[in-house]
Amino acid sequence: MTDPAAHDEAPAPSAGTATDAVRAGYDAVADRYDGLVRPLERCFLARCRRRLLADARGRVLDVGVGTGLNFPYYPADAEVTAIDLSSGMLAIARRRAEGLGRAVDLRVMDVQALAFPDASFDAVASALVFCAVPDPARGLAEVLRVCRPGGRILMLEHVRSCRRCLGWFMDLANPLTVALFNEHINRDTGAALRAAGAEAVTEEPVFLDVFRLIRAQRPERPQPRG
Repeated sequence: MTDPAAHDEAPAPSAGTATDAVRAGYDAVADRYDGLVRPLERCFLARCRRRLLADARGRVLDVGVGTGLNFPYYPADAEVTAIDLSSGMLAIARRRAEGLGRAVDLRVMDVQALAFPDASFDAVASALVFCAVPDPARGLAEVLRVCRPGGRILMLEHVRSCRRCLGWFMDLANPLTVALFNEHINRDTGAALRAAGAEAVTEEPVFLDVFRLIRAQRPERPQPRG
C-alpha cells in the first residue's frame, strides 16, 4: 500500500502563469472566504457536501480543499490527504481540522501536477474547484491517474447551465468573471471528466442546473485508444 504522506510536494509552477494568479487570488481572500460563502453553505452547499462525501471511503484525496469546509462531512474512518495552491487557505484548513480533532495530511500542491504515484487513493473529491483550474483537462487527468482503478471521483461543482437564456448569459459574463476572479462560470466539467477517461459519470443538479453533484469512477482497465 502506498503511503501518500511519504512523497514530496509538487514544485510550484513558474511565476507569471495563470496558476500563480489563481494562487494569489485565494491567498488574498483566504481570511474572508468562509464569510463570503456562508449564505450558500447554509442554503444548500453544506447539505450537498454531506451527501457527496458520505461515499468517500479509504484513502481520500481532497483537491482544492480551500479552508477545509469538507472536513466535517468525511466518514470517521476516511484517511484524508488534502491539497491546495493557497498556503493562506491551507492555514485555515489546518485550524479547522485541529478544531474537529481530525487528522488530515495537508499539502501545498497543484492539482495539475500531483506529486503522488499512480493509484494512490481510493477516492478523489473536489468542491467548487474546477471552475478555477487553468487547465482543467490536465487537472482531471491527474485526478484519474492518482485514483485507483475502480476508485470513486466525487465532485461538487458549478457548471454552465443547459437552459438557453441562462447558459447564454454565463457565456457572456465569463470573460468578466475570469478577469475579476479567475473563475470560469461556463465550463462543462462532467463532459470534461468523461473526456479524461472517467466512466459511470452521473450529474445530479442541486441548484437550478448550475450546481451539480458529479460522481464517476476510474475504469478498472485501461480504455482502448482510437
